[in-house]
Amino acid sequence: MPGLPLELDQHPGIWRGGELARSACPGIASGFAALDAELPGGGWPCGALTEILPQHEGIGELRILGPALARLASRGKFIAWIAPPYLPYAPALAAAGIALERIVIVKTARDGDSLWAAEQALRSAACGGVLAWPRDIRYPQLRRLQLAAEDGRCLAVLFRPTGAVHEPSPAVLRIALATSAGGLALSILKRRGAPLSRPILLPAVPPAAANSNTSPGPDLHAVDSLASVATAAGSVPARFALA
Repeated sequence: MPGLPLELDQHPGIWRGGELARSACPGIASGFAALDAELPGGGWPCGALTEILPQHEGIGELRILGPALARLASRGKFIAWIAPPYLPYAPALAAAGIALERIVIVKTARDGDSLWAAEQALRSAACGGVLAWPRDIRYPQLRRLQLAAEDGRCLAVLFRPTGAVHEPSPAVLRIALATSAGGLALSILKRRGAPLSRPILLPAVPPAAANSNTSPGPDLHAVDSLASVATAAGSVPARFALA
C-alpha cells in the first residue's frame, strides 16, 4: 500500500515527536497568543477532556477561560457549571463578555450526581462548554467523561487539585497553574505533541483591560478572586470573580 505512509502522516491522531499534534477539530482560541501557540489546534481542545490544576482556588483558573467562554456564549451555546465550589459572580462574568442567560449552574449533593450531570451536559449538544469540579473521581469515570466530550464535541474542563498530577488521566490536556510576578505561570503537563519544558507566563492584566484607556474598577480583578458575598439564600463564603 504505497499511500499508507502519507495517510499515517496526515492522521490527526499521529504526530512527530518534535511537533504538536494536528487536531481534527479546531481549538477554541484562548485569547492569549502565547498559550494558543502551544496548544494543538491553536486553542482549547473541543471534543476532548482538559484538566486544570490550580495552585489554589481563585488563582486565575477562570480568567484564562474567559475569552473562550464568551465566544461560545456569543454563538448561543450554554455553559454548564457543574458543582462549582463557589457562587459565580455575575457582574464579573458580564464584564468579561459572557452572556449570563447562557450560564447554567448545576448544584449537586453527591459526587456521583456531579459526574452524571457532567456526562449528560457533555452529550447534550446544547452546551458549548462544561466546567466541572469533581471532588473524587477515578480513571474509569474520567474515561466516561472523555468519551462524552468526544460525542458532544464541546469544551470540557475539569478543575482538580494539584495532587491529581500523580494520577493517570485520559485527558488530552493537563495544565498546572501557579502565580508568577503578579501574573500566572501555566505549566503544560500533558498535551498531544512534544512536551513543553518551560512555563507559559501570562500578564496580571487581562488583554481587554490592558487595551482599555480606563483603569479597572474595584470589581475588575486581574486574576480570579475569592471575596465575601451575601445572597438572598444566605451567606455564601466566597465567589468566583472573572475579569
